[in-house]
Amino acid sequence: MTKLYSINTGFFKLDGGAMFGVVPKSIWNKINPADENNLCSWALRCLLIQDGNRLILVDNGNGDKQDAKFFSHYHLHGYDTLDKSLAKYGFSRNDITDVFLSHLHFDHCGGSIVREGDKLVPGFKNATFWSNKEHWDWAVNPNEREKASFLKENILPIEESGKLRFIPTGIGTDGKLGKTSFTENIDVRFANGHTQAMMLPQIKYNGKTIVFMADLLPSQGHIPLPYIMGYDMFPLTTLQEKKAFLKEAVEGEYILFFEHDPQYECCTLKHTERGIKPNKFFKLEEIISS
Repeated sequence: MTKLYSINTGFFKLDGGAMFGVVPKSIWNKINPADENNLCSWALRCLLIQDGNRLILVDNGNGDKQDAKFFSHYHLHGYDTLDKSLAKYGFSRNDITDVFLSHLHFDHCGGSIVREGDKLVPGFKNATFWSNKEHWDWAVNPNEREKASFLKENILPIEESGKLRFIPTGIGTDGKLGKTSFTENIDVRFANGHTQAMMLPQIKYNGKTIVFMADLLPSQGHIPLPYIMGYDMFPLTTLQEKKAFLKEAVEGEYILFFEHDPQYECCTLKHTERGIKPNKFFKLEEIISS
């Protein structure tokens, strides 16, 4: 039986203009109001999947091994931590069997590695770490624009530990996300607009389909097609991927799980005269208890 848990690891701040791309501040500021430095708060929300005898953690936040100068740029705040959120459901890091990394930007994989004295070691001692070869090669040989998001101390120790495994890359067509199987209840969708070969878990749960949106749709505010992050490497690819996925999600009555939305965990979608919009917002716990 599959069980799902929302794992909150706190909040951080990013520039609102970078998060909303070409959309004017006069519009996006109504969605996520900026502070005096033009920074908006964003969640660092992960997903824990209990799938048979496997306990799969999807992403793991920023971690805490970077220095004060690094974190001063991102203003971490809130009371949630990875360990506190796992403990809320009776789990610890050592219970995790699989760490599924949607992609290797620091806010998604920083908790993978911890400092023990002068060594960098996996923060999940009993876990296998999952990426894909296409994205891994992209991350360890980064372009100048994306280099600041791929921190070697978050990435290389995973490979050095011998616990890194690759998922075969699914190939999409006509903007549709590629797809491959991970477990009986979890498929992996592949998106290439934000970064190369980002992976989105698509979970079968009690007759429902739940998709962990990672940075294809970091928040509900990014559902409108033009709302594409300035961080995306290939924004026109993101546009195609969003358009195809949103159509599929409405038709399939998917539930979207947001990694970065500061307020909303999940939503469904609906067709309107002005395009596809959110239908209902709710917490993951409401799905589980229904």
